[in-house]
Amino acid sequence: MRIVLLGAPGSGKGTQAQRLVERARIPQISTGDLLRAAVARGSELGRQAREAMDSGRLVDDSLVLGMIRERLGEADARKGFILDGFPRNLAQAHALERLLASLGKPLDAVVQLEVDYGELVRRIAGRRTCADCGRVFNVLTSPSPPRELCPKTGAPHRLIQRPDDNEATVAERLRVYDEKTRPLIDFYRARGLLRVINAEGDVDEVTRRLTQALGARSGRAAPATRATARRRARSSSARRKPTRPKPARARTKPAASASSRSRASAPRRGAHKTLRLAGATRRRRARSSKRR
Repeated sequence: MRIVLLGAPGSGKGTQAQRLVERARIPQISTGDLLRAAVARGSELGRQAREAMDSGRLVDDSLVLGMIRERLGEADARKGFILDGFPRNLAQAHALERLLASLGKPLDAVVQLEVDYGELVRRIAGRRTCADCGRVFNVLTSPSPPRELCPKTGAPHRLIQRPDDNEATVAERLRVYDEKTRPLIDFYRARGLLRVINAEGDVDEVTRRLTQALGARSGRAAPATRATARRRARSSSARRKPTRPKPARARTKPAASASSRSRASAPRRGAHKTLRLAGATRRRRARSSKRR
């Protein structure tokens, strides 16, 4: 399954993406992680990205799309992927659509995680990230499990708070989201890909809603397919009816056979009657001769 998760900052995209990774065994593709990995490897794309970041410029969309193309070519992405944090605007959405079409990997679903903005402020203030593996936790809603170790270091998670994860910057981030990213809802709704879920409440309950939303498309298709099959069966049955032998014809055949047997036995019954008459005539003549 090929999925994009949409939602305002703090809506739980990272948490739910990690749960989908465990359930569906497909990778979570975060553009931030791709940028950091490309820079660390020193690849050509990473070098260009570093130059942009060092000069204070935004990384060009074409570079990000190039990294996504490379990532989708890896073996673990053959069954699908989860895009988290991309696209962020309509231009990126159009570019991603063209890229996936050229790869023959169109999206299966886009899920919008809806959360009240007051709740978002509370969540963002409680968000923490492991400095080593990048896993996201929240001290209020989804804290790091006791005694859980970082998969990269084998030591306890080193949790840090991102500089922009504070209430002072949340209002500006939500303003940018409303202006740039929220229009993607209508973009993907027009393509029949959008699913919207309530992302407030218990994390397990949100996961259940997400799983249900991702299965909704196939769930609706199945009854339609069965209905189509029933219509075809009825149509096929109606076409076959004129060729079936009528019941009256089926009964006529045995009747004709009985009549034939009756006609065949008629000569034999007549012969027996003639013999009986001849015998009676001979007996009368014999009695008459004796009297004389």
